[in-house]
This record gives sequence, C-alpha cells and structure tokens, in this order.
Amino acid sequence: MTTLSTTHEEITLGLPDGMPVANLRDLIDTNLHMPFPFRRNPHEADATVGVDAWLKVWGLTDEPDVAAMIARTRPAELASYTSPTVDSGVLQIVAHQIAYQFVFDDLAEDLGRRSPGRLLPMLCESVAILRDGRQPSTPLGAALADLHRQVREQCTPAQAARWAWQSCEYVHGLLYEAVAQTHPVLLRTGDCTSIRSLTAGVEPFYPLYEGARARELTAAEVHHPVVRRLSRLSADAAVWTADLFSAVKEQRAGEMINLALAHQREQRCSLPTAVLLAIEEINSTIEKFQRLHDGIKPELSPAGIRYVEGMIGWIRGCYDWARAVPRYADVTSVPAVP
Repeated sequence: MTTLSTTHEEITLGLPDGMPVANLRDLIDTNLHMPFPFRRNPHEADATVGVDAWLKVWGLTDEPDVAAMIARTRPAELASYTSPTVDSGVLQIVAHQIAYQFVFDDLAEDLGRRSPGRLLPMLCESVAILRDGRQPSTPLGAALADLHRQVREQCTPAQAARWAWQSCEYVHGLLYEAVAQTHPVLLRTGDCTSIRSLTAGVEPFYPLYEGARARELTAAEVHHPVVRRLSRLSADAAVWTADLFSAVKEQRAGEMINLALAHQREQRCSLPTAVLLAIEEINSTIEKFQRLHDGIKPELSPAGIRYVEGMIGWIRGCYDWARAVPRYADVTSVPAVP
C-alpha cells in the first residue's frame, strides 16, 4: 500500500499484486473505475481523411501550429471511440465538430489569457450564427456555419435546435474560463467544475445521436429529469477523465480549468494526490450514472436507450482517447508517487 498525504487528509492507494505503478498514467489506469467496454467505429479511417479535408476547405489548418495541434489531438479517433455505432455520415459530422472545437478552444484560450474582452468578437459571431442564422465574417465562423448546415440536414428541426442551444452554452463557457484565468486566486474547485461543465462541449453531440436514428425521442424522454441528469453526469465524467491525463500539460501551460489542478490548488497537495482526489469524484459520478441508468432503462423507448448509449460512449471514449493521444503524452513523465 502507498499512502499519499495532503494538507487535510491522506489518500491511500491500493496496488494490485504485481502491478507496477510507475507514472501518473499508470496511477489513473489502476484507480479509475471504467465499467464500460472499449469500442471503435469501423469508419474511423474514412473520418480521418474527411476531417482533414474539411479543415483545409475552411482554412482552419493553414497555420502550421494549428495543423500540428490537430495531428496531436486526432479528432477522428476521438469521434470513433465516443461514437462507435453511428454510420459513416454521422461519424463524419461528429469528427468535424470535435476538430472545430479543438481549433476554437485553443484560439479562445490564447486570446482569453491575455484579456477576456479579446474573445468577444469570435464569441458573438458564433452565437449569432447558432442562434440567429447570421452570415459568418471569419473562416472560423464559416466553418461553424457549415457545421450547423450539416446538423440541420441530418437532424429534425427540434434536434438541430437542441444542438444549437447546447453549442451556445459551450461558447458562453469560454468567456467564464477566460475570466477565471485572469483571476485565479478566486477560483475554487466548485467554480472550476461549473465552468468545466460548460466548456466540456460534450452535450451538443447528444442530439446528433438522436438524429442518427430514424425515430425522434418523445418530449417526455428528452426532458425527463433523470435523462437530463444522465446527460449532465456523463458529460462531467467524460471531460473530468480527460482532465486526469491533460493535467501535466495544462499545469505547465498555466491553465486553470482542470478538475485535478483545482483539487491541487485547494488541497495544496502533490499532483498525484490531486489526481486521486479527482478520480474519487469521477468514480462517484460514474456510479451515480449507472444507478440512474439502471433505474430508468425499463421506461425508455428503443430510441431513448440508444440516446443514453451515446452518453456512455463519451464516458468510455474520452478515457481511451485521452490516455493515448500525443497531446497528453506528458502524463507519463510524472512519477506516480512524489
């Protein structure tokens, strides 16, 4: 048994017999509870080609730094892991959206770190496109408008409206993040998780999974309190899991909105200890999701069951993607025990 101490409490790490835990990635793998099976979409290779072409059409990878970032983040791979059962057309939209959000998010972080006000033009353009159907004025806006078109062609009007509304929440979250980055002394763990739930950008994908099927969910299912709670829990579990693997990179970059780093600041502990605290929170969230899912599953229609399966895809898919993606390779450079 290895004990890691914090200022306020001790976290005990149990190691299975014969299993070495050399670095932070091993620590995560050993302690994270991931009950869902690994799955991969068979159309991943085509989606990779398609997303690279789409980014080039809209000029989003014209800058070498952006092209290198896409190579390190592998958006089609994340789409494949999170969306293993959708057809090739829907997978391509998912991959486009993931790639777009990577580009948008990195630019927002760069601008927002200097001043939240610098974000306003790009955020306002995005909201105008999503909410009001305005014409874009930038390459990034043009890519978003095209993505919105793809969603409208794939989904019913109600599904597309939910996609747009949830995408607006993601856009608004980036402004919260920028404000937090410029006032880090005020940022507590609860504030971090609230902001992270917005900037996760996971829930906009759920209407796409509904739209991937011929049958629309009933309003009662879409707005059922338990289904809405499952949506929130799954998005949190997915993005917090990615936070575990990205913590080293984000700590070195001075970024603030990360569950593990929030625990580290609040508890004044080592990064491995903070990761264990975050894992406890993620494990509890996944257990709540399973319990609620088991309770409501008999009440769901076949479309509702598939809708919730899309949420499960993000929980498991973010884990498999984040532990292997080159963007977060620094996770293996930190020893498991400080």
